[in-house]
Amino acid sequence: MWEYTDKVKDHFLNPRNAGVMDDADGVGEVGSIACGDALTFYFKLDENGKIKDATFQTFGCASAIASSSALTEIVKGLTLEEAKNVTNDDIAEYLGGLPKEKMHCSVMGREALEKAIACHLNEPEKEVDGQIVCECFGVTDNEIERVVTENKLETIEDVTSYVKAGGGCEKCHDSIQEIIDKVHGIERLPRKLPLKLNTLQKIKLIEESLEKEINPTLKKDAGYLELLDVDGNRVLVKFRGTCASCSKSDFTLKHYVESRLRELVSPDLVVEEVQL
Repeated sequence: MWEYTDKVKDHFLNPRNAGVMDDADGVGEVGSIACGDALTFYFKLDENGKIKDATFQTFGCASAIASSSALTEIVKGLTLEEAKNVTNDDIAEYLGGLPKEKMHCSVMGREALEKAIACHLNEPEKEVDGQIVCECFGVTDNEIERVVTENKLETIEDVTSYVKAGGGCEKCHDSIQEIIDKVHGIERLPRKLPLKLNTLQKIKLIEESLEKEINPTLKKDAGYLELLDVDGNRVLVKFRGTCASCSKSDFTLKHYVESRLRELVSPDLVVEEVQL
């Protein structure tokens, strides 16, 4: 369970400035209900061009509500030029910190603010910023590069926490890792597997892949995969924890576990769950 600061709890239970602003000078909408988070941000300027009022509507978790509430308080009294410099870290800091897994809520707030300012300035709607990397959540390479650079992210898990990319089918993990490596100037040599693995080599690689690559992902949802046996190219496994009763376990087995083991060990592997 995530640990929330008292300030996050306060802004969640007692959100400031929630609601629609009919006469707003700027409106920014980000996210989508289908993806689990959506935010509309409004602001009104005074005669000196400073933000005198800001409100929001959001569909999301406690962190999304708290981040949106905090943002409305942060921007009051700022000029648009000053508001442009508000970052997701500013929002998280204002709240006394956010769980790493919820940092995407602060990123969503920053993006809504940027869109609201662009709306006021009558700037044209930006086209998709780069190439889509994560199809599940519609996140582009440029968006990922931006959060990696700004927040000094180092892992795929970090990127998922900030922009959700990689949190769905996980097919984009290799592309995300390439972007992380590019930002940090890391060059990785492609992994060279032996031309032919003997049985012991194959079992060892399968065990290592489960331990280091696959189970850490499954454990995020309180599940894991137990290796029961290796029979030629058949890998016999059993889901444990929450994965054992998950309705999507068959999809996970074939489209994630089997796919990853074929990449990491041998393209001939077939993964089967044993019903005990």
